[in-house]
Amino acid sequence: MKRSLFIVGNWKMNTTLQSAKSLAADVVKGLDGKLSGVEVGVCPPAPFLLPVAEALRGSQVVLGAQNASNEKPGAFTGEVAIEMLLDVGCQWVILGHSERRQFFGDTDEIINKKVLAALDRGLKVIFCIGELLDDRQSGRTEAVLEVQLAKGLLNLTAAQMERVVIAYEPVWAIGTGVTASPEQAEETHAYIRKWLTTRFSSSVSDATRIQYGGSVKGDNAKELLAKPNIDGALVGGASLKADQFLAIVRAASEVATIS
Repeated sequence: MKRSLFIVGNWKMNTTLQSAKSLAADVVKGLDGKLSGVEVGVCPPAPFLLPVAEALRGSQVVLGAQNASNEKPGAFTGEVAIEMLLDVGCQWVILGHSERRQFFGDTDEIINKKVLAALDRGLKVIFCIGELLDDRQSGRTEAVLEVQLAKGLLNLTAAQMERVVIAYEPVWAIGTGVTASPEQAEETHAYIRKWLTTRFSSSVSDATRIQYGGSVKGDNAKELLAKPNIDGALVGGASLKADQFLAIVRAASEVATIS
């Protein structure tokens, strides 16, 4: 089954109001409406979602958020409700990112609540998983991912999985300049797809897109994306400069054209 590639920029806690608008506009301009076989999205910081949405209006670039609360609007100081994200034009939300797990106490159980709430209320989900360097070196990668998948996707139906993208991000490769080799990434993505077959079905497994994230750049994107089980990229640092991000999108477009 041919899966469309999905390239998403996670801007994390970066940009100002002006630079966020400029970056979004430069991405739109750089794509120039010519995109085939590739979906593109950006996830700016919450304060800039609305102005970035305005900059993206009329383009093919979709808007996503970096996090959400599973609670309905109410007395939750500092949180952002799913309804608010939908109201400003978000189609996607990143959940389970390793930085949320590491620094902000997002457990598998909390992430699962967020995933279910987002899907129930109309947001599509980029669900992140990944192992630490110690896990990789000690051969525990698959065991760690199995727990994150089983607990994070608990109680999801096959129908709900149609609106979930899985992002495999080895924690040791995020922001370090170190990238999993295309062979390492493909092997792990193949494991995730096998898990999906066991947990859901072969049709869910075949249809689910699995992104790779972790120091993806224009010069390594094509080799990664050419692997059969890698269906896109969740891009951090390189998404903060339009030319670098667009180089990754172009690489994806080339892969989509020849596949």
